[in-house]
Amino acid sequence: MTQDQTPPGGDIERIRLRDYTEKAYLNYSMYVILDRALPHIGDGLKPVQRRIVYAMHELGLRSTAKYKKSARTVGDVIGKFHPHGDSAAYEAMVLMAQSFSYRYPLIDGQGNFGSPDDPKSFAAMRYTESRLAPFAEVLLSEVGQGTVDWMPNFDGTIDEPAVLPARAPHILLNGTTGIAVGMATDIPPHNLRELAAACIQLLERPATTAAELTEWVRGPDFPTEAEIITPAHELRALYTTGRGSLRARAVWTREQGDIVVTALPHQVSGARVLEQIAAQMQAKKLPMVADLRDESDHENPTRLVIVLRSNRVDADGLMSHLFATTDLERSYRVNMNVIGLDGRPGVRDLATMLREWLDFRRQTVRRRLQHRLDHVLRRLHILDGLLVAFLNIDEVIAIIRHEDRPKPALMARFGLSDEQAEAILELKLRHLAKLEEMKIRGEQAELAAERDTLEKTLGSEARLTTLIKKELQAVAEEFGDARRSPLVAREEARAYSETELLSAEPLTVVLSKMGWIRAAKGLDIDGEKLSYKAGDAFKCAVQGRSNQSVVLLDSTGRTYSLPAHSLPSARGQGEPLTGRINPPSGASFAGALMGEDAHLYLLASDAGYGFVARLEDLQSKNRAGKAVLTLPEGAEVLAPVRVHDAAKDLLVAVSNEGRMLVFPVAELPMLSRGKGNKIIGISGTLLRAREEYMLGVVVMAPNAAVVVHSGKRFIRLKGTDLDAYRGERGRRGNKLPRGFQKVDRIEIATDRDA
Repeated sequence: MTQDQTPPGGDIERIRLRDYTEKAYLNYSMYVILDRALPHIGDGLKPVQRRIVYAMHELGLRSTAKYKKSARTVGDVIGKFHPHGDSAAYEAMVLMAQSFSYRYPLIDGQGNFGSPDDPKSFAAMRYTESRLAPFAEVLLSEVGQGTVDWMPNFDGTIDEPAVLPARAPHILLNGTTGIAVGMATDIPPHNLRELAAACIQLLERPATTAAELTEWVRGPDFPTEAEIITPAHELRALYTTGRGSLRARAVWTREQGDIVVTALPHQVSGARVLEQIAAQMQAKKLPMVADLRDESDHENPTRLVIVLRSNRVDADGLMSHLFATTDLERSYRVNMNVIGLDGRPGVRDLATMLREWLDFRRQTVRRRLQHRLDHVLRRLHILDGLLVAFLNIDEVIAIIRHEDRPKPALMARFGLSDEQAEAILELKLRHLAKLEEMKIRGEQAELAAERDTLEKTLGSEARLTTLIKKELQAVAEEFGDARRSPLVAREEARAYSETELLSAEPLTVVLSKMGWIRAAKGLDIDGEKLSYKAGDAFKCAVQGRSNQSVVLLDSTGRTYSLPAHSLPSARGQGEPLTGRINPPSGASFAGALMGEDAHLYLLASDAGYGFVARLEDLQSKNRAGKAVLTLPEGAEVLAPVRVHDAAKDLLVAVSNEGRMLVFPVAELPMLSRGKGNKIIGISGTLLRAREEYMLGVVVMAPNAAVVVHSGKRFIRLKGTDLDAYRGERGRRGNKLPRGFQKVDRIEIATDRDA
């Protein structure tokens, strides 16, 4: 078919597929945005919520009425206003009835309407009953007072309200969430009294900014006693921009040594929290927790008990870990995106939103007053006609009795309007009594006074503002309550590290000469008495705790870290270090270190150089370790030595030539890596030839003693004995006595050396 040919059936509109799909998508997008997902700033309701509330209002299901089956209400909603699935309508209805979901519930439900643990566990609509909650009057009380714009329903048979005349900023009271096409909304609930105070502040000082309004609206107010821990400056930024996030944290106490959680964040399930904690217990990540109990009941809606293994457990640290790893602390996104009075969606800050709602409220109140004024004027007009009739009652009766068309006759005779004449003709005989005139004049006086008041209010913006303020105060007085979610400053939650989760049991790590390692529980382990593989023997042993790491120093000056709890048991012969780390080829191990991160150790080479380092600086996460001690040519690594008091301890160094030097440890630098400074003078030439080198070094307290071994003989030096060997750092030192100049080793004296 060519382009200019017309198919049978007449003219057909041609449109490009691109234009058609674009238009169809945009139409669908606007439908989702305006008619499904986003609330209106006026009443804070989505269309389905508005239709449910209005349908219940039309059914007479006010807070004082009897409950009616929810299925009856849902049937009216989907049959008259909302042509969608009944399950979706019922779920929206249930949500408005849940006191744990809505800060101010709009529906009073009877039956199973879900629980905080499972909000969607509600019974079918044929089993539940419902009616409007008292708070719903805030939305509905002015519906029949000329305040509503009406629009036809989906089939055009009846009208429905476009927006309900809310007497309070409901958009912020209960909040809402929704996902549209290309946009979303997340508005948290707030406290009615705080919002009313903020609105009054804006009425009195319209230039008040969003940041200034936070003096009255301090933060959201969820239907739970959980703490809002977001800092005040972040909340201020949230209200200033209309976007952000906030954090809520559970409330807990100590009872008889147990931790009892009494309040959970909004929409957090207690059962889910217990599952999360139990999963960590099964994974052995919470060794300090013995048991979990859910003692929640109708008197205590939230009561989760965490039983600790002992009273020595740090409860604050444990809860900080649980806040970081479970739903005991939850973040909420805030995106105050609503449909404005202009019918367009947009994100608004707190001041803009409240200011726009007050414009809506001002229009609503003006329309209500004008509607009432029109009614009063009509009634006064009719009363004027009735008064004329009563003053001329006999003539009026005569006209009615004798005239075929009494209405035109009455209008012509007394100058009445059509409405007045109609009211006279509809009078009942019992209203013709003498006293009726007094009633008319009394009603005229009351209505005239009301008319004057209405006209004054409508003619004065100040009077209108005062009226809006008084009505806001009345709503806050009737339905307001104290804040439920406290605003508390808390430290950021921190999860336990892997080592913190481990029990701190005493441990002895044993290293063999061939590089095999193992760990034994306790501190009274003699490594030399353990069994070793053929050709292997005891090298060294260090003591610490199972939640610490052991640091190994090899012959090249590199250090390696291994978690102590992961080491094989000392009941066997251990395992080679080469299976866990990657030292250089041919490297052996000079020693091991273990303790707190702040502990100090002396690292030295037999070239006579060394420095003091913190244990935390020696840690390494790499299998290849890290270079710490730089070795001069021909030098070897000496075993690391613990420094207990860097300000007071003495360093004793001995060369293979029998020279000894004593000086304060404080003269050595504090480094994280390097060669260090000279400890004792050693000739470089002799070192390379291995003819002279520093044999050993110890660190001792000033009142301690040192033992020098030479073959089977030894000498014990203390106090004044050491004075002969004191000197400046880097000197060659003085010769030991004859017979002790061929030194084998040097060590700190113990009780057995006495």
